[in-house]
Amino acid sequence: MRDTFRDFHPFVNFLYFLLVISFSFCLTHPIAQAISLICAAVYCISTEGRKSIMFILKFCLPSILVTSFINPAFNHEGQTILIYFSNGNPLTLESILYGISSGVMLVTILLWFVSFNRVMTSDKFIYLFGKIIPSLSLVLSMSLRFVPRFKAHMFSVAETQRCIGRDVSSGSLISRTKTAITILSASVTWALENAIETADSMKSRGYGLKGRTAFSIYRFEERDVYAVIWFGFCGLFLLAGSIVSAFGFRYFPNIRYAAFDVTTIPFYFVYLGMCITPFLINVKEELKWKALYSKM
Repeated sequence: MRDTFRDFHPFVNFLYFLLVISFSFCLTHPIAQAISLICAAVYCISTEGRKSIMFILKFCLPSILVTSFINPAFNHEGQTILIYFSNGNPLTLESILYGISSGVMLVTILLWFVSFNRVMTSDKFIYLFGKIIPSLSLVLSMSLRFVPRFKAHMFSVAETQRCIGRDVSSGSLISRTKTAITILSASVTWALENAIETADSMKSRGYGLKGRTAFSIYRFEERDVYAVIWFGFCGLFLLAGSIVSAFGFRYFPNIRYAAFDVTTIPFYFVYLGMCITPFLINVKEELKWKALYSKM
């Protein structure tokens, strides 16, 4: 599915991810965490496809399991004691649930950042923050694209070494180690030289100077206005819900949570609507395209 939300104004994209990532950090209620996790996974899968599914199965699910097992081993708070370890420390229900909650939060944030890294490209970052904080925006934009570019360059160097008979998967341990060090050294040298060249290039173009103008392809359209109004309403409404403890949930010393009733349900619906908005936009555009294509 084509990611239409990516074509929105950079301010709309940044505002959305700022809200969903912030609330994913702050809201610990299981229902709110489930909403954020499901929406993040649906958005990733709808745009990335099989790649996101494999990422979820190989990394996300094991992370939740590992966190849920590690936390009770070190955290022994809670009143509901299940068993005692051999060293005398208790295993509590609250510590297990808190470990699961921490794992879900970690995976949710990672999934949102996967989409964030795809949508918020370096040119969008520079467009938004180039005039306000030019140096920091340049560093952030370079950092966001560093990992994928470094990985691609390292793979290219490894393939080149393999073509001349220096493969890291064959030969003695010493020879494989030397080859791996050579690949890493070449990649790191390339990364440092590329960073210096980028900095010199931006400086020669007058980047960050007062009064400097820049070409931009982004225009604030009518749909962007509606999106800002919607996300602004969601952010303020959910902030009010957090202040009145509509998402309240406590793990220690015992489990306490806000009632799930008519006074709190609207906050969850608004949270769901905010998180699922990009997916609904993509679905709408997909259906519109199929309808137009069927009439051709």
